[in-house]
Amino acid sequence: MVFNASCDVASLYIHWPFCPYKCHFCPFVALASHDEYMGQYHRALTKEIMLYGEYANKVPIKTIFFGGGTPSTYPPDLLLDTFGILKSTFELDATCEITLEVNPGTVTQEKIQAWKRAGITRLSIGVQSLNNTVLSSLNRHQKAADVIELLNQAAPHFQVLSVDLILGLPGISLSEWQELIKTAVGWPIKHISVYFLTVHEDTPLYYGVARKKIKLPTDDVMVDTYHWTAQVLEEHGFMQYEISNFARNGFESRHNSVYWKRLPYKGFGMGACSFDGTSRFQTEKNLMNYLNIVEKANSMQELEKLSIVSEMLTENQVWIEELMLGLRQKNGISWSVLHEKLSPEKLEFFKSKIDEFVGLGYIINDQQRFWLTTVGRAVENEIVVALLE
Repeated sequence: MVFNASCDVASLYIHWPFCPYKCHFCPFVALASHDEYMGQYHRALTKEIMLYGEYANKVPIKTIFFGGGTPSTYPPDLLLDTFGILKSTFELDATCEITLEVNPGTVTQEKIQAWKRAGITRLSIGVQSLNNTVLSSLNRHQKAADVIELLNQAAPHFQVLSVDLILGLPGISLSEWQELIKTAVGWPIKHISVYFLTVHEDTPLYYGVARKKIKLPTDDVMVDTYHWTAQVLEEHGFMQYEISNFARNGFESRHNSVYWKRLPYKGFGMGACSFDGTSRFQTEKNLMNYLNIVEKANSMQELEKLSIVSEMLTENQVWIEELMLGLRQKNGISWSVLHEKLSPEKLEFFKSKIDEFVGLGYIINDQQRFWLTTVGRAVENEIVVALLE
């Protein structure tokens, strides 16, 4: 199975896997202490982009997202070279949203100037917490002072600054979390992402929790805190448009909306995922394997060896994705979609479940659409499972 390069891909994801350290909660394809491979990886990455570009259906690119890893460690000269290749390979829309993930403590004025010259429009800043002790215990080597310095440095240069916060970090009290939110709404930012802490298998955090060395907040505390957080953010003009995302009007993440709306996107780099509208793919996650395959390739067909996961979605998988992703978004799901997807028997069951969740205060149903309340969004996974019975 191969990625359909003739589909209309208007969004690109570019993976930069290098990190100065790896956080204890991180499940992503990220490499610490591998900086000597940056140049070689950059050459392979840009070659992959150019080979794809030879076959791609040329539509204006509307969003580009540099994720990681820690893309703010991308050497400025190499990053500018990448942008030169992107601009010569694709037509970038005049309003193209270009996001770079940034970790505090990895930024210099030279980098900020390079990012500005490259055309980056949006920085996604991994704040997570302002508690230096808690961050250090999770092997995240940044300080609260690094966050403030970065915000001050970046605010004059970029239209949109977004910050990521993690709800549920061990050692963060309710009052401390509330103080963080009250502080964050005063920053020069347009967007806030609030993610529930997820304990992923085979991470140091996972083993710490399993051995009872790390204690996490209860589910009830997490739900109540999330509800409080959503209310306070909206009071300060950050309107919730997705379970984890809040933005001032007009500053919602256009790139992430591509994922939630199940639109096609193409990923480049080790571990990157792609979707062509019918099938999903993931690229080789081993650095040396990735480099060897790309360095030997002379055509897009030869890059097919990069895929370690390729799956054409069944009708049922599409339905599950539409349900899960639809409920994540503020606008919810149209009943007309349900009439198209479900048999009369399943539709009756579905309606009865929706009525139950309306009674519990988890869902609002206006007969045209249904969507989760703030309380419902905190338990979205459980609601989806119940609806799929």
